[in-house]
Amino acid sequence: MSGATTLLDSRIMAEVVEAQEGDFELDVARAIVRLHFSDAQNEQMRELADKNNRGELTEEERDKLESYRRVGNFLALLQSKARLSLKHAGLWQR
Repeated sequence: MSGATTLLDSRIMAEVVEAQEGDFELDVARAIVRLHFSDAQNEQMRELADKNNRGELTEEERDKLESYRRVGNFLALLQSKARLSLKHAGLWQR
């Protein structure tokens, strides 16, 4: 998948989530804030990123790394909206 496609995916996801509204139900917002990659997934992403930096990724590995990036971007957008929802309710302090 090309960088342009990934950028377009991110823009579309941002429009879907509309982080500026912050209107998740509080229980949903709390659950979303707790979502994260597992330790094993984080390790795999590090390994793929290292191989990518060395120029050693296979096409399959490149696709997997790109999938992790897309999921990570979407998760970050959801969590941003969730934190904003909690902040509007006076339940999020940074």
